Amino acid sequence: MAKKSKKSSLVNSNEETVAAMSHLLADSYTLYLKTHNYHWNVTGPMFATLHTLFMTQYTELALAVDEIAERIRALGAFAPGSYSDFTKLSTVSEAKGRTTAIEMIQQLTADQKTVALSARAVIDAAESADDAASADLGTRRMDVHEKHAWMLRSHLE
Repeated sequence: MAKKSKKSSLVNSNEETVAAMSHLLADSYTLYLKTHNYHWNVTGPMFATLHTLFMTQYTELALAVDEIAERIRALGAFAPGSYSDFTKLSTVSEAKGRTTAIEMIQQLTADQKTVALSARAVIDAAESADDAASADLGTRRMDVHEKHAWMLRSHLE
């Protein structure tokens, strides 16, 4: 029986990291689109505050999806990049219908927590693969999404 080479083990480990990163990319892109949608369509007494907060968050996500996709490419895989790919991979659901400002905040808070969990999965896969760069990316993304969830949640108190 042939021994597995170290390179073969790393490829398999990278596959798990790539899968977790692809899921994070899909969740992040779906959250980007949803947050941008809410930025355009928020109404009510909190309009100015939420309009600005949503813009800050979707702008940060726009930069994040590029970083995540480029890390997937650095690992030697192709990044998913279509709505159909993202629909299959994402845990975050798209926005549908008219939503009140409070519902927007509630949904985005839950979605930020979901994406933080996706980032945690990247950390776990990357640490198993001894991939410090991907683990670092996952850690940074988890921190951002936990902070965004807190900022959104604060509007509900």
